[in-house]
Amino acid sequence: MNRSKSIVNKGLFGNLKQREQRNLIRFKCVLTNTILDVLRQRPGWVEVKETVKVNGTFIGVISAGYERTLAICTWMSMFASVTFAITMRILLEIHPLLVSYYLLTRKNFMVKNLKRFRKQLDREQGKLEAAKCDFFPKTFELPVEYHLFVEEFKRNPGITWIMKPVARSQGKGIFLFRKLKDIIDWRKDGTRADDSKDEATVESYVVQRYIENPYLIGERKFDLRVYVLVTSYIPLKAWLYRDGFARFSNTRFSLTSIDDHFVHLTNVAVQKTAPDYDPEKGCKWLMQQLRQYLTAKHGTEAIETLFRDMDNIFIKSLQSVQSLIINDKHCFELYGYDILIDKNLKPWLLEVNASPSLIASSQEDYELKCRLLQDTVNVIDMEGRLSGKEKQVGGFDLMWNDGPVYNEDINFEGGINLIANTHLGCMNDREKQLWHLLKPLTTQK
Repeated sequence: MNRSKSIVNKGLFGNLKQREQRNLIRFKCVLTNTILDVLRQRPGWVEVKETVKVNGTFIGVISAGYERTLAICTWMSMFASVTFAITMRILLEIHPLLVSYYLLTRKNFMVKNLKRFRKQLDREQGKLEAAKCDFFPKTFELPVEYHLFVEEFKRNPGITWIMKPVARSQGKGIFLFRKLKDIIDWRKDGTRADDSKDEATVESYVVQRYIENPYLIGERKFDLRVYVLVTSYIPLKAWLYRDGFARFSNTRFSLTSIDDHFVHLTNVAVQKTAPDYDPEKGCKWLMQQLRQYLTAKHGTEAIETLFRDMDNIFIKSLQSVQSLIINDKHCFELYGYDILIDKNLKPWLLEVNASPSLIASSQEDYELKCRLLQDTVNVIDMEGRLSGKEKQVGGFDLMWNDGPVYNEDINFEGGINLIANTHLGCMNDREKQLWHLLKPLTTQK
C-alpha cells in the first residue's frame, strides 16, 4: 500500500495549509495507523516530543490550552487499539464522560438501557412510539437472567441462539447453539455455591435470538459498519457519516453448520483467517455500492425506508442513554454501529463500538478512514473555523440537534416537504463542500 500518495496529502487542506496561518495545535501520538497520518497532515498541527504526566504515568498528548488538551485526549482514547485500556485508565482521572461510555457500548448495558427506554416510551408516549425500539433481538444476560432465558428457550424450541461475551470484540468468544446442554457447563460455573465465591468470577455473556433470515448477497451474510459522531449529549447533537461499508462472510450462508464462524461472523478479524480468504479482494463493499445494489433490486422507496429505519436506530439508542451519560462540553464520541439487515429489509442493531477499528485492510479502506478522521476533526473544530450552525461538515451530516434536523424540498404543488438531513450511502461531496464552507474564511485571511 503506497500511503505516501494518500488523500491526506491532496485537495483542500494542501491549499489551506499555504494560505492560513493559525495558532499551532501540538500533539503527540503513540499510534502508527491512520490517526497519526491524518494528524501529521493537518495544517496548523505540529507533532512534538513532550508528554503530559499524570500520577506518574505519561500521556502521549499535549496541546495549547485545557479544552484542546481534553479534546485530543478523548479522541486518542476512543481510537486507541493496543494502548486503549491503559489510555482509558489514565483519562478517567481527567475526563468524566469516559466513565460512562460503556453504558451504550457494552452489549449487556446497551440492551438493558434499550429495554428500559422502550418501557419508558410505552408509559409516556404509547405503544406505537415504544414499537420504534423493536430493533434488537430478544436478549438475556447470563448468568443473572439464566432462568428467564430458559423459560423463553422452552417456549421456542428448535431455534438458534447466539452467545456473546459482553466486553470482547472481533468475534472472540462468540458461538451459536440450539440445545441447553451446550451451555450447561457454563451455567454450572455461573451458579456456584457461596463457599466457592472466592474463585475466578464468571465472565458475563449476552444470549440473543439469532437472526436466521439475514439478507444475502451472493448467498453470503453481511452486516454494516456505520459511523455516528456525538458532540454533545445534553442537548443531544449527533452527526451521521455518509461513508461506511458492508462486511461480508467469506463462506455461503447455511444454518446446517452453526459451528462455522466463517459462515456466521462477518468480523474482518475472523474472515481474514479463512483458508480461502483473498486479501486482494477483501470482504467489504463501500456503503455507496450497497445502497446502489439494493435500490436497483428493490426500488428507491423501499431502500429509503430502510435507511430511515436505520436513522431511527441511531437516535433511539443514543436517547436511551442520554440521561445517564455524564456530559462534558469538552467531549465527543465517535461510535461504530454494527447493523444487520434481514430478508424483509428490517435493520437490526447488533452492537455499538466505542473504539471502531481504524486499521486499514486495503487502500480503499485506508482512504475511507482517513476521510472519516479528517472530518471528525473538522466537526470538532479546534481551530475555531465554523459558525456552529452548519448542517454538513465534510462527509458528516447533522442528524439530530436537540431534535430532528431537516432539509426543505419544494414539491410539485408548491408546498414544502421536510426531508431528513441524512445521506448514508449517498455521494460524499466532502471536498467540494469543505472548500465552500472554508472559502469565506480563507478569502478574509
